[in-house]
Amino acid sequence: MLIFQAQSNVFLSCLRPLSGLALMLFASIGSAQQGPAPVVVVRAQQVMLAPTIDVPGTVISRNDSKIAAEVTGRITWIAEVGTVVAKGDPIARLDDTRFRLQQSEFAGQVDRQRARLTYLEPEVERLKKLRAENNAAVSRLDQTRSDLQVARADTRVAKARLALVSDQLAKTTIRAPFAGVVTERMSNIGEMVNTGSEVIRLVDPSAIEIVARAPLRSAAFLKKDAIVQVSSEQRSEQSTVRTLVPFGDPRSHMFEMRLNVDPANWVVGESVRIAVPTAEARKVLAVPRDALVLRRNGASVFRVGDDGLVQRISVLAGSADGDLIEVSGDLKAGDTIVVRGAERLRPGQRVMVLNTDTEAGNAASTAN
Repeated sequence: MLIFQAQSNVFLSCLRPLSGLALMLFASIGSAQQGPAPVVVVRAQQVMLAPTIDVPGTVISRNDSKIAAEVTGRITWIAEVGTVVAKGDPIARLDDTRFRLQQSEFAGQVDRQRARLTYLEPEVERLKKLRAENNAAVSRLDQTRSDLQVARADTRVAKARLALVSDQLAKTTIRAPFAGVVTERMSNIGEMVNTGSEVIRLVDPSAIEIVARAPLRSAAFLKKDAIVQVSSEQRSEQSTVRTLVPFGDPRSHMFEMRLNVDPANWVVGESVRIAVPTAEARKVLAVPRDALVLRRNGASVFRVGDDGLVQRISVLAGSADGDLIEVSGDLKAGDTIVVRGAERLRPGQRVMVLNTDTEAGNAASTAN
């Protein structure tokens, strides 16, 4: 037994170096089978970039109105919330009984005055002829002329009253001043409303804009039709400045700006963030934000060499604009930078570029 145990120990001592060689061989085979790491690249670009800050904004409708009643009455019908209406469509109706009766009354007064005119106008002409023949008294002619003038005045008054009550009758139907969606009912069927009482809220979702307040220090670097980046949790796009209000609030030191946006992409009431410049744009070397690899010891990017191997380049991040960020370090314009797949790379590792040089250039231009 002792002899057998000694022989086993000798065999194991001889086997240990062989197992180490096998493990090294298997590791090299596995590494060879792993192959180059697939990556997507872009070209570092010289671009005009300005430092920006994000300010909050809200999507609003330029046509957002609380429609009020123009006459006093009881509501007999009102549109439901969510109803889509065109300009001029009825959105509420008031009881019109009183106005219809008044319209009938004033129409009768107009007819009465017209009847008087029908009698007095030829009567004046007849008395003129009689007076010329000395067959009528001057006083009678003067009295008839006066009655005619009074009748004409009364006719104008009656017509004005008829027009007024007709206008009030028409206003018992509250109509949409613009196309939109009913978003709120401030009154309900059966309620009495007075002139000026808010009845219904109407919002036009097709005429929207973003309203935001930016620091006064940004006013010098913004102008009408300037392009800024607008983003939310769901989307990001560029927008143009529609107008600036060139007056700052002395308490908040902010000024108001309004931006044009595509109504197909944004919803009234949505909260957004706008990147506004805080300094003049300058020419810098920039890469997409996704190219940065952030570690405890700082930021870096991976540059792909002509031999297909990557190098880790430490960089300092600077100003940002949208998807682009300024970088400074051992880089130059035109360097091939990994923008997808950099998190798994090691310095000196071979990579396989999935996009072509043309696609890399187009991607950088698009980001720019």
